[in-house]
Amino acid sequence: MFSLQGKQIAVTGAGSGIGKSSAELLAGQGAKIYVLDLDKEAAQATANEITTKGGLAEAIQIDVSQESAVQAAFQGISSLDGLFNCAGISHIGTIETTTASDFHKLFQVNVAGTFFCMQAAIPLLKKSGGCIVNMASVAATMGIPDRFAYSMTKSAVLGMTLSVARDLVAHNVRCNCLSPGRVHTPFVDNFLAKNYPGKEQEMFEKLAQTQPIGRMATPDEIGALVVYLMCDEASFITGVDYAIDGGFLNLKM
Repeated sequence: MFSLQGKQIAVTGAGSGIGKSSAELLAGQGAKIYVLDLDKEAAQATANEITTKGGLAEAIQIDVSQESAVQAAFQGISSLDGLFNCAGISHIGTIETTTASDFHKLFQVNVAGTFFCMQAAIPLLKKSGGCIVNMASVAATMGIPDRFAYSMTKSAVLGMTLSVARDLVAHNVRCNCLSPGRVHTPFVDNFLAKNYPGKEQEMFEKLAQTQPIGRMATPDEIGALVVYLMCDEASFITGVDYAIDGGFLNLKM
């Protein structure tokens, strides 16, 4: 079960965090991975880790916020069975403290980037009857303090996911999204070091406890769900938003 042997899957944001873990897990199930990231060296490092373990991977630099860059990156891909849109950025601020520049940057990466990558991949996915997994967030469906622009982008990703799933179901292309709670990635560590110097561990524990399960997720736990959704075993699943959040949305404390 859960074999991806012979499949070709593109993962954006695969140079670190959830994207990196997902790329490695997908490769472990037999897929060839197109490792897409803005950071060329990080993308190559992920690809090297995969190939060192006997997997297949190709690193491609991409700026998902630029349509021309996305089109150029996907021109190097002749066949595709899956796309995981994981690239994204975060932002802290309310509607009053968010600048127009902040707003447009978040929109361009998280919303337009997801749109550009899906649009570039869909012609290939129609040929294979492939699958798209987008990265949403619990912030897409509930109010989280100081996450105005970020929440806006993730709600848009959820809406795009449902629309694409509806429009492409007749073409045998599935589209789902993930809504994680807090995940322990390098982003979290960098955020704590920057904003809470000397109190990193204290704040880490505080953030971890906001999940009823009592901890943050690991990138591999998110990646495991990506693997499942890309497999033939999930062929009856489309148009679904998966809350993978340690009970954050539904088990109110």
